[in-house]
Amino acid sequence: MMSGSPSPPDSPFRAHARWQAHWCTALGSPFTAQLCTLVADRLDPATPLARRLDSWPGNPQDDALMLRITGGLHALVRAGKAPALAALYPPNPAPDPDTLRAALAPVLAGKAILPWLDSAPQTNEVARSGVLVPGFLSIAAETGLPLALLELGCSAGLNLVPDRYAYRLGTLDAGNHDSCLRIEPIWEGADPPAAPLRIASRAGVDLNPLDLLDPDARNRLLAYVWPDQPQRLERMARAIAITAEDPPEIVKGDAADFVETRVRTCKGVTTTVFHSIAFQYFPPETQGRITAHMEEAGARATPSAPLAWLRFEMEPGADGTDHSGAPTLRLKLWPTGEDRLLARAHPHGRLVEWLA
Repeated sequence: MMSGSPSPPDSPFRAHARWQAHWCTALGSPFTAQLCTLVADRLDPATPLARRLDSWPGNPQDDALMLRITGGLHALVRAGKAPALAALYPPNPAPDPDTLRAALAPVLAGKAILPWLDSAPQTNEVARSGVLVPGFLSIAAETGLPLALLELGCSAGLNLVPDRYAYRLGTLDAGNHDSCLRIEPIWEGADPPAAPLRIASRAGVDLNPLDLLDPDARNRLLAYVWPDQPQRLERMARAIAITAEDPPEIVKGDAADFVETRVRTCKGVTTTVFHSIAFQYFPPETQGRITAHMEEAGARATPSAPLAWLRFEMEPGADGTDHSGAPTLRLKLWPTGEDRLLARAHPHGRLVEWLA
């Protein structure tokens, strides 16, 4: 059940849920923000769910704890297991807080939501390819070589097949013009380079990769998309269908192990390591091992066997720990090792400010 009066605001989880509500509002999801606020302020501390959340052993924000809950709720609604709550979900009219709270309470008190706390969200936002592809085009233009793509934290691999989607990047048309999925971010700045996007190979790594041939995995992926963003849901469904026709290689494992095993320069291709809104979730030791190996591999790069590291990530704060700044696209390209800021972008790829 959910309490009729606000719970004491002394739980790190509840502070995190209010923070998540703020970001949902800022990112155009008022319904999801309302869910977060109700959970933060009205979840009964005596429920099994609240006991786990309020005593969470890790950092709720680093573990994206509130997004685990919103993903679980959306999954139950999509599966027809929470009909009263489903009647209030988009595209239905926005409910008042008391009505939503009443429908939400029994779902949060039940057992079906609890397993969703056991693994981190995997949104795999395919619109981020609209940010990454300009970076890939920059790499292709500078090296004149096809790319060997290696993605860290790739989830289901939707961003490992960027050449299968169509793009409008400023005034530049790129990608597969016949694709049923067109990615067209709001664009500010000059066009990216008009280089051919040639992919020589592709592979990724994830702690818990999702198999797009498994209906449960597809449903899980869709559940993490916020329900009041129907365009994202439609885009995700199309990307799933495209990628499932020929899924890329995805290794289940640690990102640092993958980098140390797979990242090596090769003559005739640009070895291209990339990730999007993922690096901040890696443990510090993993981050350090990845950085060290990239520097070592970069030292062996040559013009005919270059190495690229493309990162679309949240900018750390002044102390280097708070990833609350605007996401940026950065490229480090060896053999020179120059590290450049290419763009700033919306976290979900809705807008790109091209700076290169």
